[in-house]
Amino acid sequence: MFSQALTVRVDSIARHLETVSLFTENDVRTTLIPVTIFALSVVPKYDTTHAWHAPLWIWFHLLQFNIANQIQDPEEDRKNKPSRPIPAGRISVDSAADMRWVMIPLCLLLSFWHGTQALLASTVFAALTIWYNELHGDKMGLSKNVLTAILGGCLEVGATVAAGPHNSCIDKAGALAVTLSSTVFATTLHAQDFKDEEGDRLTGRLTLPTIFPKAARFSMMFGIPLWSYGLSCIWKIDALSTTAFVVYGAFVGTRFVMYNTVGADKQSCKFYSVSRNITWEHNEVKLTMDLYQLWYALAHLLPGYWRFFYGV
Repeated sequence: MFSQALTVRVDSIARHLETVSLFTENDVRTTLIPVTIFALSVVPKYDTTHAWHAPLWIWFHLLQFNIANQIQDPEEDRKNKPSRPIPAGRISVDSAADMRWVMIPLCLLLSFWHGTQALLASTVFAALTIWYNELHGDKMGLSKNVLTAILGGCLEVGATVAAGPHNSCIDKAGALAVTLSSTVFATTLHAQDFKDEEGDRLTGRLTLPTIFPKAARFSMMFGIPLWSYGLSCIWKIDALSTTAFVVYGAFVGTRFVMYNTVGADKQSCKFYSVSRNITWEHNEVKLTMDLYQLWYALAHLLPGYWRFFYGV
């Protein structure tokens, strides 16, 4: 009897944990891993015992944001993303809303343990999450890009502080890295909007591709290679690596102009910020892994290059 009750209890806990993880499932590859790489590259005093604090801090804040985002329009998710926890029937909107507001003090308490800068980053993140979701800041293309970029900067600050010694702070190089990363994201984020352009027009959602369709595409063609060169110069990347990064940036940016179908835009977006799957098969053994050698992820590694070769 006891063992049966224990099994039921364990299954229930496992289901709840799976439900929570599903809220952030889509952000593991696009946000959690790149920002963790950034934090471990930028942290002034690397502490191996604290390295895992960075992805933990990021994940808690992603959970806060994603719950807030996914309770806004569950009907749209039922049509487009039925595997998410709410449309899948794993949790009600009211229960998710309760979780959403509980996450704010939890994230603030976690950040308080890491110090002033992490607490400030968490506070700004919570405020901008309300602006983006409850106040519908995501409905305008420009404000969406800026808000998302600042939210990303908050994640980078908090994760970098969390990865260092207790109550550590970001130095000048780290502050520059966060500023550049946020600016790059704000000016190239619409790479992710081209594939949804048709749907956004039907729903009336304003994004840069719907407001300035041609200019938005050309901004990618020129912006990505220019950022590739500029970041390489700022972080003193060697000539061969700079050339490779700029050529790859030109390839990514040019795709948005040359190929403008929905399928092509999805592929271009993958080259910009999402991992590609590689499958290897041998003797009936199949291994699938993700390759993160993509433009935005590579840009996150450049401060680490400078830190390794030129940092104090």
